[in-house]
Parts: sequence; structure tokens; C-alpha cells
Amino acid sequence: MGFLDIHNAAKAYGTLEVLHDINISVEQGEFLVLVGPSGCGKSTLLNMIAGLEEITSGEIRIKGTAMNGVHPSKRNIAMVFQSYALYPNMTVGKNITFGLEMHGTPKAEREKAMADVASLLQIEPLLDRKPGALSGGQRQRVAMGRALVRNPDVFLFDEPLSNLDAKLRVDMRTEIKKLHQKLGTTIVYVTHDQIEAMTLSTRIAVMNGGLVQQLGTPQEIYDKPANLFVATFMGSPAMNILPATITVRHGKPMACVSLHDESVVPLQLSQNNLTEWDGKQVILGIRPENITDADGADRNSTNLVNITNTIIVTEPAGSDTFVTTSMGGNDVIARLRSDANVQSGKDFQFVLDMDRVLAFDPENEDLIKP
Repeated sequence: MGFLDIHNAAKAYGTLEVLHDINISVEQGEFLVLVGPSGCGKSTLLNMIAGLEEITSGEIRIKGTAMNGVHPSKRNIAMVFQSYALYPNMTVGKNITFGLEMHGTPKAEREKAMADVASLLQIEPLLDRKPGALSGGQRQRVAMGRALVRNPDVFLFDEPLSNLDAKLRVDMRTEIKKLHQKLGTTIVYVTHDQIEAMTLSTRIAVMNGGLVQQLGTPQEIYDKPANLFVATFMGSPAMNILPATITVRHGKPMACVSLHDESVVPLQLSQNNLTEWDGKQVILGIRPENITDADGADRNSTNLVNITNTIIVTEPAGSDTFVTTSMGGNDVIARLRSDANVQSGKDFQFVLDMDRVLAFDPENEDLIKP
């Protein structure tokens, strides 16, 4: 049993079921991120944990106590909203301590708690200001301070960085991670941004269509996605998807893939269990960093394959150069060194790390496990 247990939780609005049998166990001190596209049910699940939405069936337990039917104010959780939800007519200090005041906490304790979180979040100079005089990042810190001051069992974050500009999002991401490492708090965090999910979490629940598609560490989600949805949703640029036909030569599985000029090349696969797929179609998944140039290839790989293919588009990105080519009838993105000598319309010798190639079943889109 975990610190926070979600067992067979479902949510329906009339005949419309938006969450289906969710099972997640969160240990104390974990940072769980719920990630997925808009409408996948992640915010609904967060609201069910908070008590803002009723559970249609199943159970949610915190520290072993069932929360079904328990009022939000009795759950000892704190929530940071996308909109910050600060009181505009109150000072920062009053915003931070208002919840404690409503719970009857003595003034001396409130002021000490406020001073502690203000120091932690470095917002002491802001305590006498009102929210209208603050920047987006400052408002976010105040919203976090209001949650921290209560010392809750579980922190809930609902897309807290979505209203910030790109640079501030990165800065606040770092601050939230530092805060978690320092305090060891239990956090459930909702986002549609897979970069936030990868960088912040200790575990990720990838959601789609009201279901948890995969639950695992960031590395597990990235390296071994359970299905094509997870494979293409997690990662930037996304995993390349190539239709291929398996053929077995001398007992070794080969994937036959078409190139830009429509010629077909056999690529030796590292998954020997794919010999069972001889003559059948599969879908290959390969990350952009595993299609590169000779100098950028992983020298520890046991199966590097060279192919010559035509470059369609080049995109210099400072530390890397991304190029688009065509394989299997699809656009494919390769990640090359920044100084790679590439030019649109020209042929280039790519190196594929076949140790890192995954195969998916085209019928159910699940990963074909080694």
C-alpha cells in the first residue's frame, strides 16, 4: 500500500465515462506527473484526489484512509491552480496565511509559517504587495507558498506553468524540482507538456482516452514505451515511425524499409524474437538521436547500420542539426552534430543504431517485447 492509493477509480458524467479503472500507487516523497493531451482525463483525476470531483466508482486512499465522500478541507491536501487563484484584494502575506487563519491557527504560528515559506521561496520583499503588482513568476511563487504553508500530506499541481513564457517555465521547473528535493514532499502534478513530465517526475503516468497508457520512470517511458501512443507523445522531436516488413536471412530478422528514392533496404534488427514475424508487417520506432552521422553514433552499440538517403530539410539548432529525410514513406527526423556537413537535396550517409530500434504490432499498436 502506498502513501496515496488510487484503486479502480472511474468517473462518469451520466452515460459518458471519462476515466476507466485507474490504478496508481504513489509512495511518500514521490513526484508523480500525470501527462497527456487535452481531454485525456488527467485534470479530472487530480480533482478527484482533491475532492473537487466525486468518484463514480473505485477508491482513493491517503495514508491508508479512504477519501471517498471526505470534504476537500478535511483531506490535508494543497492545490496549486493554473490560474494561481490568488485573492486580488489581499497582500501576498495575507494570501499565504489566509487558509491557516480559516483553520484557526494562532497568529504567531501563521506569521512564523509565512516567514519560513517566504524565505524558502525568496519572496520576502513581496509580502506587502498585492497580486496585481506581481509578475507571472512571482504570482506562481506566492501560489506555491500558500500551498507549502499548510504542510499538507499531498501537493497537487494543475498545469501551474502553462501561463508563463518559455524561459520562465524553464526557471520555475527548476525551482519546483529543487523544492521537491529539499522538502521530500509527495506531489501529483498535471501537465500536457512532456518535457515538464520528463524533467520533474520520479514517475510518469501517460494518459489518453481516460486510461493510463503506461506508468513508469521517465527512462522507462522514453526507452520502452508500451505502445505507439506513448512512443510518439513522449519525446521532442517525437519518435520516428516506419512501416516495415520482416524477413529472416540466415536466422537473423531483417526489416525491409523503403528510402526517399523508393529503393528498399534490409536493416538487421537486434531483437531476435522478431524471427517469428517473418513475412509480416511491423511498425518500427526509432528516436531522432539514433539516426545520426558516423562521428555522432554511439560507439558502444553492437549494431550500427549505414544507409545513404536524401536530405529533404535541414534545421540548425545550435548544439545540434536536425535533418528531415524519408523512410517507409514517412518523414523521418535525424539528430546530427552541429557541424555536420549537410545540405537539402543532397545525399548523406546516416548511421542507424539498431540496438535502440523498437518494434510495434500494427494491429494493436503495442510494443513487441524482446
